[in-house]
Order: sequence, then C-alpha cells, then structure tokens
Amino acid sequence: MSKEISKEKFWKLYNTLPQELKDALFAEETGDNAEEACKKNNAEEHLDGVVDFVGQVLLGIISPADFKDVLEKKLGIDPERARKIDQEIFRTIFYPVKAVLEIVGKATSAPTEVAAEKEYVAPAGVTEEKPSSPQRPDSYREPIE
Repeated sequence: MSKEISKEKFWKLYNTLPQELKDALFAEETGDNAEEACKKNNAEEHLDGVVDFVGQVLLGIISPADFKDVLEKKLGIDPERARKIDQEIFRTIFYPVKAVLEIVGKATSAPTEVAAEKEYVAPAGVTEEKPSSPQRPDSYREPIE
C-alpha cells in the first residue's frame, strides 16, 4: 500500500471495513479500471500512485471528494488530467460502493464531530452572562391553574 501508512495500520483498517469495500480493494477490476483511467488520460507513469490513493479512499483514509486534489498535490498531475482521472475512477470504482464509502467516511470523521460538540469553556477572565428571564408575561403561554 502507501508509504504513508504502515502495514499494521492497513490491516487494522482493513479488518474494520464492510465486506463490499474489502472485495473492491483487492478486486482485479479495481486495478483494471484505475489503469484504464490513467491510459485514457496519458498518465500511465502515475498508475502506481493512483492505485495507491484509490486504496486509501476505499480504506476510508482519504475522502472520495478529496481524491482529485490528492492526485494534483501528491502526484503532480495537472488539474485537467486529475479531474478527468477522478471522474473516470469515481464512475467505475467509487460509485458502485458509494453508499458504503459514505458510511465508512462518517465513521472515520465521527471523532472530529464529537470534538466540535464539546462544551464551550470561556477563556480565563471572561465571564459569561446568562440571559435573564423575561420581565413581562409571555402571551403565548397558558396560565397554570
């Protein structure tokens, strides 16, 4: 796989994947589709990197939405070719497993969402004012008898 992830991390992530993504990750068709996308766009020299990043998307490391940017930044593919490769790979590899990828993506992004929901703590020296209760009667409330 990638030089960026260890074998241990790869297998740990792999073992948590739904079967559909496990199958797609090692499917011969996945490699063939990536190769075809590179050939169509004269990017055969980037095939190994493209296949590597396809694998990272299937593992949930990279979002399918970020795939094009990764091709541009990490592999140095020009934006137009990266866009075309991204479209081809999305259509042939990512789209058939789109629903499962979305589930995996939500599971991997959950810790950041939880962190965002933490209670706000005011900086030292700053006091928070609690809103006072309304001074006039609320015309929408019925009186309690």
